[in-house]
Amino acid sequence: MSKKIKIIGFIVAAQLTFTIYSCTKTTTVLEDNSPAITTPVSFSKDIQPILTSSCAISGCHSGPVAPNLSAATAYTVLTGGSLINTSTPEKSDVYLWITGKKAVSMPLGSANNPSNLNAKMLAWIKQGAKNN
Repeated sequence: MSKKIKIIGFIVAAQLTFTIYSCTKTTTVLEDNSPAITTPVSFSKDIQPILTSSCAISGCHSGPVAPNLSAATAYTVLTGGSLINTSTPEKSDVYLWITGKKAVSMPLGSANNPSNLNAKMLAWIKQGAKNN
């Protein structure tokens, strides 16, 4: 085998290894693991603080990075497009993202996924996704 083929083979193997490790799902948090919330969920008191501290941070969903989940725009962005489905809350894109059913769960990494995020988001959507 020539040196050229060995080098190309090494580069391809290195790229595959990098790709596999860099795209690995770190956690999937299913709604089955979260207790159902039956009390009223407030967007401003329960949802936005989680979005602000875990999602609307530099390099994630703030400023020009879509969807912008900063306090000034989060409610409009979530309810103005196709991210929320109040008819079938479990099929809402935002819910599928945070539970890891659509791709890598959000926020990225298990350490960043706040306790009860899935249940709070689902309860808020089931309660009509109100701006309260």
